[in-house]
Amino acid sequence: MNFLKSLFVSFLRTRHTMRHFRRLMILDSLSGPGVTRGVPDDLARELMLAANDDVPGVLARLHSHEDGLTSAEVDVIAERVGPNEVEHEKPLRWWQHLWHCYKNPFNLLLTVLAGVSYMTEDFKAAVVIGLMVLLSTMIRFVQEGRSSRAAERLKEMVSNTATVIRRGLATDVVEVAKRYFDVQLHTRPPVKMEVPIKALVPGELVVLSAGDMIPADCRVLLAKDLFVSQSAMTGESLPVEKFPEHRGSASQNPLEMNNLLFMGTNVVSGSATAVVVTTGNRTYFGVLATRVTAADRTPTSFQAGVNSVSWLLIRFALVMVPIVLLVNGFTKGNWTEAFLFALSVAVGLTPEMLPMIVTSTLAKGAVILSRKKVIVKRLDAIQNFGAMDVLCTDKTGTLTQDKIFLERHTDVFGQDSDDVLKYAYLNSYYQTGLKNLLDRAVLDHAGLQAELKVAQDYQKVDEIPFDFERRRMSVVVSEKEHHHELICKGAVEEILEACTQVQVGGQNVALDEAMLGRVRNVTSDLNEEGLRVVAVAMKEVPPSKSTYAISDESELTLIGYIAFLDPPKESTAPALQALAEHGVTVKVLTGDNELVTAKICRQVGLSVESVILGQQLDKLDEAGLSALVERYNVFAKLTPLHKERIVRALRGNGHVVGFMGDGINDAPALRAADIGISVDSAVDIAKEAADIILLEKSLMVLEEGVIEGRKTFSNMLKYIRMTASSNFGNVFSVLVASAFLPFLPMLPLQLLVQNLLYDISQIAIPFDNVDEELVKKPLKWNPGDIGRFMVFFGPVSSIFDITTFCLMWYFFKANTVQDQSLFQSGWFVVGLLTQTLIVHMIRTPKLPFIQSRAALPLTLMTVFIMALGIFLPMGPLAEYFKLVPLPLLYFPFMVTIVLGYMVLTQWMKAFYVRRFGWQ
Repeated sequence: MNFLKSLFVSFLRTRHTMRHFRRLMILDSLSGPGVTRGVPDDLARELMLAANDDVPGVLARLHSHEDGLTSAEVDVIAERVGPNEVEHEKPLRWWQHLWHCYKNPFNLLLTVLAGVSYMTEDFKAAVVIGLMVLLSTMIRFVQEGRSSRAAERLKEMVSNTATVIRRGLATDVVEVAKRYFDVQLHTRPPVKMEVPIKALVPGELVVLSAGDMIPADCRVLLAKDLFVSQSAMTGESLPVEKFPEHRGSASQNPLEMNNLLFMGTNVVSGSATAVVVTTGNRTYFGVLATRVTAADRTPTSFQAGVNSVSWLLIRFALVMVPIVLLVNGFTKGNWTEAFLFALSVAVGLTPEMLPMIVTSTLAKGAVILSRKKVIVKRLDAIQNFGAMDVLCTDKTGTLTQDKIFLERHTDVFGQDSDDVLKYAYLNSYYQTGLKNLLDRAVLDHAGLQAELKVAQDYQKVDEIPFDFERRRMSVVVSEKEHHHELICKGAVEEILEACTQVQVGGQNVALDEAMLGRVRNVTSDLNEEGLRVVAVAMKEVPPSKSTYAISDESELTLIGYIAFLDPPKESTAPALQALAEHGVTVKVLTGDNELVTAKICRQVGLSVESVILGQQLDKLDEAGLSALVERYNVFAKLTPLHKERIVRALRGNGHVVGFMGDGINDAPALRAADIGISVDSAVDIAKEAADIILLEKSLMVLEEGVIEGRKTFSNMLKYIRMTASSNFGNVFSVLVASAFLPFLPMLPLQLLVQNLLYDISQIAIPFDNVDEELVKKPLKWNPGDIGRFMVFFGPVSSIFDITTFCLMWYFFKANTVQDQSLFQSGWFVVGLLTQTLIVHMIRTPKLPFIQSRAALPLTLMTVFIMALGIFLPMGPLAEYFKLVPLPLLYFPFMVTIVLGYMVLTQWMKAFYVRRFGWQ
């Protein structure tokens, strides 16, 4: 038997067999009941089980050990659960991005028309149309690529390793030997080692200290003064204390369990040992990331608006072009010529410059915003800035400074008191333990050090450290060696337990039941203001001893309170007012508590009728939620899915919704909004879900973005209105002329050249000025308004087209096939001039050229194209385009027709504004 044992020990030293036995043992231990393979169905249930178990229970549930896992166990579990990595939004490959930039209805239609032109040997038309599509696609491709690369450079990986405890490397061999062969081998002690975060598995023991990121969802096993910042997850501005066992009221929400740690949060102070419960996509963070990256975005209001307008114009073209073909085919008898003319009309009806105008305008907006420290990831988001009428924002770091400040220092009745600040400063200054955020806020009053002459007049005698049973700490100082002062600060109730007197007006008064009631009312009022209250007490003792104990914290005199707050930024109130003046309603969605939230909202001027809590939302159906979000503006104690529900409810009510946030808990809402706004210091998942990244977390930047977005929208709308009305008028004119003329009113080549020149004149639209009145309120897409505008203004141009027909037919006698070139030349010039001038007439509801002037580039481009249009029939290129010189008598008539067109358009515009308004 001894021989067999010796043989077995030698046998285990071979690597392959050793690994085989390890695997047998580990798989055997992992095959018991209660082990979940793969992704958990209910993350909250799994975390709550871990929170409610005692330490041995949670280790047994996770098949772990108080000395950690072995390397072999880690390998096997890693094969089962995969790496500890959260799914990220994968960037599009270059060809996918190029296709995304190309695929819009106009580009697809123009590509078909270019192909038809090429097959019918109309190469000039094919080249012109193809060039428009190419420029539009490439401008967008290049601009979005630059923005995405800039956003990628902003992503920062804070930590990539974790400290773990692993059992001795031979422990698994010992267990195999003991279980199967009754051989006792010596083990090695557990060791600490650094491993990549992605290598962590459930059951792993991790060692945490101040500054560490939490690498997975964990249960605390051991903790010493552990404070964790969960603001990225819950929105709470103050760090949360964590313990090995849950302390506090019962809850079914894992985020409220103070013995659980969550991936993506960080340790502010203290140290701990914790066991990993879930990793990767099975963590709370991972579930949110998967939700954000897995689902396709709902089309934004911009995308929906562009698509609806595009299909409106395309449907119009699909109806009118066959009519033009049939009318010319039957009246002229030349179906080939009729087809080419109808094709040219189709090109003219298609606003081929729209993709380029939209992309150029958005790209210009992106450049302007980049100078204001705003990175635009998706160009469409700029217009959504302009259309946005509701901005949902987190509280911490957006409305507030994301820093704890000492807000008030008061006596026992709530009146300001410098004595309280003095004693609190001495306590914080002399304590040797880890100074938390509250201590640092007190010590920010640096002037007190000189004023109190701390170094000269005070000397530290002793210290009674903080612990979580007493929830207070004391320092003992000697003031000029006359006497000792024991200064104690801590939680209000715990300080009151050690007090027998209160200081009122410099006199000590007994702390009886009546006084205790008054004290509690004062502290309750401070709490309701959203302040975190710390009590300060002291007593003078003879300088007879140098060592003090907890028992000396007795018969204290309550001096007063210091109260802390994460205060609002100075820019918040004016920014909110500016947003309100521009028609944007701000709603606050936070995971923080309702008292703090209400306090901050009132300070920045937001109306707080009532604060709605997340648990109230759980009881509402979608109809109830839709009504609620319209009435109230402040929501607190929200989970990430609550925020997402609110955003979707607002969008369902017809609002264009922006959401600004930087935490893990904000990612689903960022994705659901029309425009997601984050900051460069945000967690990666928030930056991935956002459309816009701010280099400064300021609402003032948002107000500038809103104005820029509205300018962008207004300039795009100019082109769309102009194109829609001109196209409608031109088609009506073509139908009238085709029905009565023995020849085509304009040759296909002439129609294409006119259309090309007209398009070139609009290249400067992105640089045009916008009236201040047009950026005062949100601008939204309204296809019905575009259709109505087309019907009202299109026939105006047709009136003057028909006037030109009559002039050329009757006055200039261009009424035969032989004189058709004169007729076509006359309409070519008038048609181009009226089409080019229309942008100046409809770019503003005011009187053009007088009350509102276009930007210089647009004015110069208009003058250049008008001059070129007159030059073509009069110059050496006339024969190439089959145009003929116009008689001098034509030009006074031309000026009269153009002026008449401008006057009638202005009158129609005034009537339209009175009847339907203008945006």
